[in-house]
Amino acid sequence: MTAARLTDRRPELSPADMVDAMTPPPRFDEARFETYVPNPDEPSQAAAVESCRAFAERASAAGGSGGSWWRSLFGGGRAPAGKPGLYLDGGFGVGKTHLLASLWHAVPGPKSYGTFVEVTNLVGALGFNETVRRLSEHRLLAIDEFELDDPGDTMLVTQLIAKLTDAGVHIAATSNTLPGKLGEGRFAAVDFLREIHAMSERFEVLRVDGPDYRHRGLPDPPEPVDDAELTAEAESMPGATLDDFDALCEHLASVHPSKYGRLVADVSAVHLRGLRAAPNQNVGLRLVAFADRLYDRAVPVRVSGAPLSELFTEEMLRGGYRKKYLRALSRLTALSRDAVKS
Repeated sequence: MTAARLTDRRPELSPADMVDAMTPPPRFDEARFETYVPNPDEPSQAAAVESCRAFAERASAAGGSGGSWWRSLFGGGRAPAGKPGLYLDGGFGVGKTHLLASLWHAVPGPKSYGTFVEVTNLVGALGFNETVRRLSEHRLLAIDEFELDDPGDTMLVTQLIAKLTDAGVHIAATSNTLPGKLGEGRFAAVDFLREIHAMSERFEVLRVDGPDYRHRGLPDPPEPVDDAELTAEAESMPGATLDDFDALCEHLASVHPSKYGRLVADVSAVHLRGLRAAPNQNVGLRLVAFADRLYDRAVPVRVSGAPLSELFTEEMLRGGYRKKYLRALSRLTALSRDAVKS
């Protein structure tokens, strides 16, 4: 049996599909505060659970339609106490996404959940005003992997957050960067300090510390296999795909990142032949987005060629996107272990 190829897939995603898909990824369907296991050596994790519970209660008490109930009832009076935003800051692998998904599950609808890229893509598909109109009817907007990579995103997201919180929507976000430091090392963030600071003032910042749980006490990732073994594995596994690494990188450039999740939908495992270091930053960032969608859907990864640890160059790991690359390596390493277990 010849394995299918991701490069043969051309996923389509309508604006309506994008709105309907604004829910936690399958990996976090069952995520709840009760299933989050704090590291006993990191008190910030247990504290984060309680803070997220309290925020979920505030968002739930705000009522539907973006909290418009208290404005109509009290003629523009005060919303429930507390800032309208909660910002979970911390390293990768400390369970921030688990907490964010748990918070989302704890708040009754209407509500939305998406990665930062998915939220910006939604604005691109619907337009700013229509996105504000739709999301203003929600109690909660949860944004995972929050980051500002360029000036356009900075202006768009700061304005979106201002409009939604003014409408009574609660916003919870996760990131590896403090709100006041967003954009540093990527563009001239100093030119947008007023917008960034105005946005950050709407959030209560919660630090979540600890080691990467994905690798806590676990062995090193599996070594790459040779091409023949990789091909045999892919061809023997129903639903698996097999692609040349360079061809996949080229294909990802032709598919919008908002469609990467649909690209790997219903794939049982991804096999990449001839893995090597990403040739440039653009390819590297596409691979980060691709790794995130694989991790969301718990798709195991198996490679030949270079080990996954060499996917990003030393220069990339020293640059402004260091945290993104390290998160991708952490997630791909976990997925490569899953491939061996399966």
